[in-house]
Parts: sequence; structure tokens; C-alpha cells
Amino acid sequence: MSENIWASRWTKDQIKSMVLEQFQFFWNLQTGTIRTQLAQVEQARNVPHAVIVSGLRRVGKSTLLAQMAHRLGADEFYYVNFEDDRFLGFEADDANDLYQILVEVFGERKTFIVDEIQNITGWEHFVRRFMDQGFKFYITGSNASLLSKELGSRLTGRYVPIELFPFSFNEYLQFHSEDIPDLTRMTTVQHARLQSSLQAYLESGGIPDVLKYPELPLLKTLYDDVLYRDIATRYRIDDVTAIRELAFYLISNPSSLVSFNKLKDQFRLGSVNTIKNYIGYMENSWLLFPVNVYDYSVKRQQIAPKKIYCIDTGLVNKVGFGFSPNTGKLLENLVYLSLRRSTPDVYYFSAPSGYEVDFYLPANRQLIQVTQNLINASTLEREIRALQSAVQQLKPESAVILTDANGNDMEIDGVPVMVRSAAEWMLRF
Repeated sequence: MSENIWASRWTKDQIKSMVLEQFQFFWNLQTGTIRTQLAQVEQARNVPHAVIVSGLRRVGKSTLLAQMAHRLGADEFYYVNFEDDRFLGFEADDANDLYQILVEVFGERKTFIVDEIQNITGWEHFVRRFMDQGFKFYITGSNASLLSKELGSRLTGRYVPIELFPFSFNEYLQFHSEDIPDLTRMTTVQHARLQSSLQAYLESGGIPDVLKYPELPLLKTLYDDVLYRDIATRYRIDDVTAIRELAFYLISNPSSLVSFNKLKDQFRLGSVNTIKNYIGYMENSWLLFPVNVYDYSVKRQQIAPKKIYCIDTGLVNKVGFGFSPNTGKLLENLVYLSLRRSTPDVYYFSAPSGYEVDFYLPANRQLIQVTQNLINASTLEREIRALQSAVQQLKPESAVILTDANGNDMEIDGVPVMVRSAAEWMLRF
């Protein structure tokens, strides 16, 4: 082994034990609920590209690749987890020595499964070099930069990006062994059960370990890990108090409009750029998502207030602060996550009249409005007015109002508007 910080800490036998222990732990992981994204991972199996799975800590990235590994077979791959503290000091230059040990322990194989690769500076160099020699890589990471255009240039475009979110509503029901109803023929009891399940999902969120061990304070631990390890340490932030208070405020106000200028003044930070950077760090760490207004002017998109959504409603309930549950805001957050699973191009719309529509999907030319219920006639009237303002401006092909139950369809200026149960609608994702 070459003399460097990492290799000098361990003997060859210790490293052999290390990689063997990691492999055995990974192979014995409970594969749990089959994730929707497994189909995407399998589709990329015969493509000579690296498969990169990125998402929040504890969201199930390793489990997803374990599901894939069991379809490959135990004799087909190497496994390395760079989150292991025994890899502190490991550098890209150590890859050849590590590979030599892997061959000695496991024999020759052509597939690598690598967890939390963002911890290794310059990792893309050895991945690209091994890929040139015919190796296949399945990679996980907790930083959204793993899916960025910059990564595309590093791997010369030879990668398949896969985003992994917390459980969808469909996966949540499967986790709890609840039957997915036939939406074309549902009984009153099935409607009630589905609505009750949505309420439980709204409160708990969809992070697998949290659902598996509800008695443990895992959400608070997860939040602290993201804030201090993935953000403060990685980006070398000295003023940890400021970013902690900013994150707490944003998580406590999901689905709300925020102005970077006002946040700068509220938290007494030096410039709007500091706010932009901090929120960018939270986005890169999969904690929060800022959403732009839809406007034909890119400049207005950039300077207008953003809507902020959290990666998991369970985090909002356990970490954020609220005087009372705001089911409407949390429901809107869930709808955003459902949309974001299938497309990054999600906007909100603000009409000159002041009315706001929660979501606009330009690819589908569809408006989506979310409301807890339509019991009051004034609520339906408000939602219709907002959609009417947006229809006049955008000329969409369709619109949907998502609420607690299916309702009568209608038209606004010739545009079909459907009233749908949010619970049933979410089962599509």
C-alpha cells in the first residue's frame, strides 16, 4: 500500500476485514418495500453508464441498491461504504490499492456498489478510469450535486441519474401491508380508510426507518445530521446559529412564500447572496425545495418570492414549530413531493389580480390547486377565481383541484377543471 493518511492507519489484514464486514452487512440488509425506482435501476443494468442514486439521508438509497444487488447475486459485485469512519482520509489515489484488496477477498468481479461517494474528493476520476476498463458502477450520495450538469462533464455524460425520495403514498400503503384499492370501484369504507391513511401519512411522512422504528427520535437525529454534517461542515459555515434558525423558520412554514430580501433582514445576514447560498445548501442536501413563480421573464422568476417545500412532512411535524396542525399546507407539501418525483419543472403561478395557483406544470400545461376541503362555498369560489385568473394568462390545457373527495367536473373559459380526491390522485405516483 502507498504511504498516505488513510493507508498508513490500517494493515492489509485490517482492510480485508473492513471490506468483508461491509459486504456482509450490506448483503444482510432487509430489502423491505420494493421501491418504484428499482425498475429504473434495472433498466440501466446493461448500459455502460454509472447509475447514480441521490437523495436525503435515511431515505433508503442503500436499501434500493440492496434490492438490485439481490437480483445480481452475491458473487457479482463489490460493495464499499464511504460513510464508514474507517475510510476517513481515503483519497481517489487509494482506489487501485483498495481494488487489489477487493480482488484478494472476493475474486474478480465487474460491478461496484458504492455508498455515500461524495465523501471522497475527486471520486469521479477513479470511477471514470474503472468504467473505461469495463466496470459497472451503482453509486449513492446525499448531495444533489451528484445529479448536476457539473457531474455530467466529470463523467463525460456517462451516467444515469436517479432521484430517491421518501416513500410515496403508494409505497407507504405497501409498507403497512394495506391493499391498494381499485379506484374505479371503491366502497364508502374504502374511501374512508384511504382518507385515514393519507392523514397518517401526512403526520408521519415517508422516511422508511422512521416508520419502522416510530419509538425512536430518528427525525431529529436526521435533521441534525443534515444541518451540521451535510451543510455546516461540508460548506465550512462558521455562523451555525444563523443557518440553524433559518432552516427552522423555513421548515416551520412549509408551502409558504418567502422573500430572500425579507429573510436577509429578519436573520440579520449580510446580503441576499448569503440567504441564496444557505437555501441552496439546504436544497443540495435534500432538506428543502425552493419553487419559482412561472413567468415568461426569467428575471422575474429569479427575483420574485419563492415557495418553500420540505422533503418530508414528518420532518415538518417533528422539527418545525406550529401553534396548531396546518393540514392544508402539509397537503400542499405532499402534492409537491408527488409532482417532483416525476418532474423537476414545477412552478407556482401568481396572477396580476393577486390570485395564486399552487402549481403549474408547463410540460403538461396543467394547473393544480390544493385545498383541504370544499365544504364552504366561499372556498370553492376562491379556488375557481384563482384558476380563472391563471387560465386567462396561461391558456392551459387542463386544471385540477385536489381536495378531500372527488367532485363534479367543470369548465373555466373552455378549460376542463377536475375536482379530485388528493388521496386517490397521489396513488398515481
